[in-house]
Amino acid sequence: MNLLKFVCAIITRALFILVSLVGVWRVTLVKEDMYWILLTLLFLPLVLEMIITLKRRKGQDYKWFSPPIFLFLISIIPSIWILELHHQQDKANDHQCRKLDSWENLRRVITLNETVRNLTYQNYMKILLILLIVGKWLLPLGGGVTRDKLSQLLLIFVGTAADILEFTSETLSDVKENSPQLVYIILAVWTWSMLQFPLHLAVVNKSDSEGELGEQDVSLLAKHSTDIWGIVEALFIQDGPFLMVRLTVMTYFDVFHQMLIFFAIKNFLVVILNLYRLAVICQDFRSSGRSTSQGIAVP
Repeated sequence: MNLLKFVCAIITRALFILVSLVGVWRVTLVKEDMYWILLTLLFLPLVLEMIITLKRRKGQDYKWFSPPIFLFLISIIPSIWILELHHQQDKANDHQCRKLDSWENLRRVITLNETVRNLTYQNYMKILLILLIVGKWLLPLGGGVTRDKLSQLLLIFVGTAADILEFTSETLSDVKENSPQLVYIILAVWTWSMLQFPLHLAVVNKSDSEGELGEQDVSLLAKHSTDIWGIVEALFIQDGPFLMVRLTVMTYFDVFHQMLIFFAIKNFLVVILNLYRLAVICQDFRSSGRSTSQGIAVP
């Protein structure tokens, strides 16, 4: 079992480095400057983390946070920014990129060189999100993270990845040639939303400490940590920022269409429902606290 964990830890990090390397290769091709190969220096923290984790923790991940996924994002996000900004600045050239929407195009990208040359921002984004989910599945479990919690986390990742991909593809398609500042806003919000993946707070709670302290001594955060973290994610990391960007696109950039309005309403409903859920959690906690206090006071 320890050998399997060791092998999975190495394979996952090797895949992370390989995909990041492909991104750097693509950047050097579109920029036609080998100077960008220096982006490979961002791989060094991931390699160092792999050596330390394999030596000291036998490949085991941490309970609340996943350093390899965080360092993988650090190594790959700059390449994605550069590719998308290059695409916006040079759309005429980027139209030469082929999509995987026919057998003919699929046959033409079989070779490695063609695959790298035809790697657009959107295709790279899909590869990144899929690898984050598969990589988390392959990584050895951290302390306190059971298989049941891992399955819950992976399902959350699938939903999160779908929302993020929908946000970037739909919103970036609305960018006009004279609105480069909107590209920076979208990429910044996308980068911020990607920080959900290294965290395990959505499934790991403090149930152990609750049993030790007793019901009357448990705080609101300790009792409902997973619920509160899910609300924080929706309000400040995902649906809240997505809603603000879509409202900005509609009001400031005068872009309106059915899909944009639909997803804006969807984000608004998620924000409102999470605020309602937070109010319900706080009210129920106060009610249970009063009931416990009254039960103790009665002889």
